[in-house]
Amino acid sequence: MSASEPRQPTLRPLQEGALSLPLRSRVQAFKGVEQWQEITVEESFPYAETALLLCDVWDDHPCEGAVVRLEKMLPRMNEVVGVLRARGVLIVHAPSDTMDVYADTPHRLRAQAAPATDMPEPHDIPEPPLPVDSSDGGCDTGKSRPEHRWSSQHPAIEIAGHDAVSDKGDEVYRLFHQLGIRNMLIMGVHTNMCVLARTFAIRQMSRWGIRVALVRDLTDAMYNPAMSPYVSHEEGTELVVQHIEKYWCPTVLSAALLG
Repeated sequence: MSASEPRQPTLRPLQEGALSLPLRSRVQAFKGVEQWQEITVEESFPYAETALLLCDVWDDHPCEGAVVRLEKMLPRMNEVVGVLRARGVLIVHAPSDTMDVYADTPHRLRAQAAPATDMPEPHDIPEPPLPVDSSDGGCDTGKSRPEHRWSSQHPAIEIAGHDAVSDKGDEVYRLFHQLGIRNMLIMGVHTNMCVLARTFAIRQMSRWGIRVALVRDLTDAMYNPAMSPYVSHEEGTELVVQHIEKYWCPTVLSAALLG
C-alpha cells in the first residue's frame, strides 16, 4: 500500500461480558386513561452485541444555551465512550453534515465498508405529538447565531480504536448487521429533534428492530420556556425523555454504563 492510499478498516476484537442495565420505561396500565406508571426493567446488553452512538455532539451551535449545556456533559460523555470502548462496545460517532472532515479515515471507512444487506421492513410504531412546542427553533437564550455553525464533532470526544463514523442510518444498520449488533445506546443532542428523528436515531432504528436505550442524563432538548407547556428548560427536557419512554424506548443513566 502506498503512503497516499487510505488505511483499510479492521473489525473490533470481541470481548466476553455484558452491561447489566436498569432500564426506565413507562406503561399505561389502564388503556384509555391518561395515567402512566414508571417501571424499571433489568436487561443485559452483551458487549459484542452493543453499540454506543453519539448523535450530533457538534463543536458549535447557533444557540448559545445549547452550547453551554453540552459543554457541561462532554467530560462525562467522553468517560462513558472510553469505558465502553475498552469493554469492546462499538462506538459510532454521528456528527451530521460533517462527513467530509472524516473522509478516508479508518473510522469513516469502517462504516462505509459494511457489506450491503436487505433492509428490514420498518415496523409501524404510532406516536402522538411531542409534549413541548419547539416551533420557534427551541433556543432559550435569545435569537440564534447563524455564524456559529458546527463543523465537526466536538474535539472533547475522542475518536479512536475501532470506532466508526457515519451520519447515514442505512450505513449504520449495515455495520450493525455485519457485526451482529442488536442493542444501541444513544446519547447526544437534541432529544426532541435529532436524537429522535435522524435516520440513525431512535425512531428509525426502533422501526428496524434494533433495541435502543437513551442515556437520559447525557442528552438535552431544544426547548424555549416561553413556549408551551411553559415549564423550565430542564422540565421540558424531562417531558421529552418521558415521551420517549412511553412511545419509543427505555432510558438509562450513565452511572449504570460506568459501573
